[in-house]
Amino acid sequence: MIRIGTQGWSYPDWVGTFYPPGAKQEHFLPFYAGVFDTVELDTTFYHPPRPTIVRSWDRNAPAGFRFAAKVPQGITHTARLSKVGEQMVDFARALEPLGEKLGPLLVQMPAEFTRDEGSAGLLDRFLAAAPGGVRIAVEFRDRSWHVPATYDLLRARRAALAWTEWRDLPRVSEVTADFLYLRWLGDRREIATYDRVQIDRAGAFDAWERDLARALPEVREVYGYFDNHWAGHSPASANEMKRRLGLLPVEWKERWTQRELF
Repeated sequence: MIRIGTQGWSYPDWVGTFYPPGAKQEHFLPFYAGVFDTVELDTTFYHPPRPTIVRSWDRNAPAGFRFAAKVPQGITHTARLSKVGEQMVDFARALEPLGEKLGPLLVQMPAEFTRDEGSAGLLDRFLAAAPGGVRIAVEFRDRSWHVPATYDLLRARRAALAWTEWRDLPRVSEVTADFLYLRWLGDRREIATYDRVQIDRAGAFDAWERDLARALPEVREVYGYFDNHWAGHSPASANEMKRRLGLLPVEWKERWTQRELF
C-alpha cells in the first residue's frame, strides 16, 4: 500500500488552485480526503490536539484514510526525548478517536540533536518505552546519525528511518522497518506563495523514483508527504509522485463541479 499526500491541508493559497473557488475552511479536509488518502498533521507538533478536533478529523475523512502525526515539540525539541514517557502516552491517547485512521507518528528531531553515546541511548530508551500499537518514524536533521549503528538501533526497535530531502542534508535511503516514511521538504526562504509549482524538481523525482523502486519489495506500506516549500504547490508534487509510482492520481479540478461537496 502506497500512500502519498501533503504536509497539512489548511492553506488559503490553495483556494482556487486546489480547492474550488469560494471554498471555506470547513470544506478543506472533506475535499482533500477525496483527492488523497493520507495527510501529515503538522498542528500536533505544537501541542496535542483537543478531543473535539480529533473527532472532527475522523468525521471528515473516509474509511481507509490515514493521518500521520508529528510528535509534539515539547517531547522532541524541549525535552530531547528525556523522561517523556507520560507525555507520549497522553499524546497517543489524544489520537485514539482516529482508530484505524491513525498512521505513523513522526519523531522529528532538531538539527542540534547530534549523535553521541548519550543521545543514542536516549533514542533507544524512548523507542523502547513507546506506547504499544503505534508505529514510529524518526527524522534526523544532522548527518552524524547517518551511520550503521543508527540503522541497527531503529531496526531493533522496529522504527522507520524517515527518508528526508531537506536543504543540503544528505538523503539516506536505509530500510529499517516494514514501512517507509518519506518527507519532501524545502527552504522556506525560496517559496512565498503556495498556489503553483515554482521549482523544477525533475532530477529529484528521478532519484526518488529509483530509490523507491529498489526499496518497495522490502516493505508493506509507504507513507509520503510533500511540503509546499519543496516545489511550490504540494498537491501537484504529490500527484506527480503518484504517477511515477504507477498510482492513479485524482485530478482535483474534475471534482470542482460536484456541487454537492459544499
